[in-house]
Order: sequence, then C-alpha cells, then structure tokens
Amino acid sequence: MKSEQNMIVYPNAKINLGLKVLSKRPDGFHDIETLFYPVGLCDILEVIEAADGIFSFQSSGLGIPGDPHDNLCVKAFNLIQRDVDIPPVNIHLHKIIPMGAGLGGGSSDGAFMIRILNDFFSLGFAEEKMAGYATLLGSDCTFFLRDHAAFGQGKGDMLSQADIDLSVYRIVIVVPNVHVNTREAYKWLDSREKEHNGEGKHHALFANAELSVNLWKHELVNDFELPVFSRHPELFKIKELLYSKGAVYASMTGSGAAVYGLFNDELNDLSGFEDDFVWIGEGKKKASRE
Repeated sequence: MKSEQNMIVYPNAKINLGLKVLSKRPDGFHDIETLFYPVGLCDILEVIEAADGIFSFQSSGLGIPGDPHDNLCVKAFNLIQRDVDIPPVNIHLHKIIPMGAGLGGGSSDGAFMIRILNDFFSLGFAEEKMAGYATLLGSDCTFFLRDHAAFGQGKGDMLSQADIDLSVYRIVIVVPNVHVNTREAYKWLDSREKEHNGEGKHHALFANAELSVNLWKHELVNDFELPVFSRHPELFKIKELLYSKGAVYASMTGSGAAVYGLFNDELNDLSGFEDDFVWIGEGKKKASRE
C-alpha cells in the first residue's frame, strides 16, 4: 500500500435550506426532509503516516469537548482499519467551524477523514463503500462525501441531487454564544403533537426550494425555528436583523444555533453581531476534492 508523506483537506460546513420533521421512527430517530447546501466555511484536516508506528490525534483552534476517542475522525480511522490493514497515522484537526450550531462540522470532519484515507492509502473504495462507513458515523455524514447540494430524506442519509446554485449570493452565517441540544430540540417538536398527513405535505419542501429565492422567505421553513426561538429569542433577533440588513432569505440551520442570511451584495454593516462568530463567504458549486 503506497501513501504520500502527508495530505491536507478542508472539511466544509453546510446549511439547511428548509427542514421538515415528519414523524418519529421506531428506532428513535426522526424522518426529515431538508435541502443540504455546502458552504466555504472549513476546518483543516491533516493526516501523516506515523513514523513511530503510534496512532495519535490532536486538535487546535476551537476547543473540542469530550473524549478525543469519540471524535468522528478517530472513529472513521478505526472503522476502516478494522476492515483494511492500514498503518497508524497522526491526525491533526484544526477546528474553525463552530460546534453544536447546526453546521455539520463534526460530520464533515468524519466524512473527509474517510475520503482522505481512501486517497492517502490508495484503497480504491467506490463512493458506495465510503457511504457505508459514513452512515455508521452519523446521519448527515454521507452528504459530505458528495459535497454538493442535495435533498435529504429519511434520517437525512437518503440523498438525491438538487440543482440549486447559490454561488451568486453572499452567505452570512452568525453563531451566537448559545447552545441548542439537538435531542432536546426534537423533544420540543414532539411535544407540539405535530401531525403529518403524508402525501399532501410530503415533498412540499422540495417544491418550495425550487421556487425563486426571493419567495423563500414565506415558503421555505425550518420546523425547529418555532420551538427554538421561543426558548432562545436572541436567535429570532439575529434572523430579523439579517433581514433588516437586506437579506433576501434568512433562516436557522439544523436545530441551531447558527442563523444565516443570503445577500445580493456584500454585507459591510456587522453592527449587532459584535459578540457573535460571523462568517461571510459563498456557497460551493460542486464537490471539492482538495
């Protein structure tokens, strides 16, 4: 097995263009409909073959809570090493994407780790094989293997390509110092006793996403916003502030706490966001294989 000395990739974040929570599944998860869209906000992931034969994982940038052994980069390596005889590596993850914000940074890191190991060791895995590993890591990890706009169904792991291009817009992502627990957010939704009638509402999100972006404000909805905003009104204020600054569409992504806006022009007025993490950039047109 031949490898390069080191390899660096840039796992990117995503935003959700609408998110419908349809029903709770027997396995405890929820069936959803959403449109995943990749953006240029990235972490940095480097893999080096371990010269001393000892596996290691280290991180820099934003602090990552929890046991490092639970990091999805480490789990991805262990999954592949269980099936393929690859030598130990040194992993360095520089964390830039805020965690627990609905931006998918951890899932992206895990998916890109699968991709980098496939290339690093010339394993020759087809996308279907890599997707099998990604599914074991998390529901939205498979999206980051393809890394282009996609409609997500099931737990978010059933994907179909979406021909939506937001590269003409400036995307502004605002992340306040607020933590929204995803499990709790789903409980808040379940407690609303929301009824979904199947056929009439199924695919409505997908149809709305294909409308002009100028119509999204009234048609493209994230179901988590109502219960999350009621408990964290500062997130609603961020959404309204983005609209007041000229956003053609603004929404919370995932279960929060990140809120984003799409702008026709550069946003130079960042007043009101002084205490928040703010990223301004573009959406990605297609998969990147740095």
